[in-house]
Amino acid sequence: MDLPDILESELAEQYPTRLPVWWARHGVVSTHPVGKGISGRRIILRYPKKFGKIESIVQRLLRGPKSIRRPLDQMNSLLWELCDGSRTFGQICELLDQTFHEDIAPVVKRTATAIHQFQELGLMIMLAKPEDKVWEIGPGIIPKGHEDNEVIPDDYDTSPLVD
Repeated sequence: MDLPDILESELAEQYPTRLPVWWARHGVVSTHPVGKGISGRRIILRYPKKFGKIESIVQRLLRGPKSIRRPLDQMNSLLWELCDGSRTFGQICELLDQTFHEDIAPVVKRTATAIHQFQELGLMIMLAKPEDKVWEIGPGIIPKGHEDNEVIPDDYDTSPLVD
């Protein structure tokens, strides 16, 4: 399927890629395309909070969590799995359109917006070519510098997918 908007997008030939962050799969399998690294399950992300001076003091006093736990909806979960650095933005849009049809229309705009939000959170970048990715992006990996002693619930799946 050819998406007319994709040809106009400056992102079409770029490779959206997850940055190192802890994540896991959970829940039941839902609608998804068949492909490498795609489970069709919901994704939950966990990444460090960014504190200001006063927030840091309050967090230490109240012994609050140092990380944010962010569950993704069905569409963003699939987007997260697709953004492994091996597919172009255009390919991802086509897969999302084939999977969600009119529920994701206009697919190019909505996908670009979602990726931009991941970028603003420091969770994703755009690469010019797939060979530029030189870091681990799999589930259950705690990146260097991310202190996290949080207990992982039993229903979270952090095992690599067998293709």
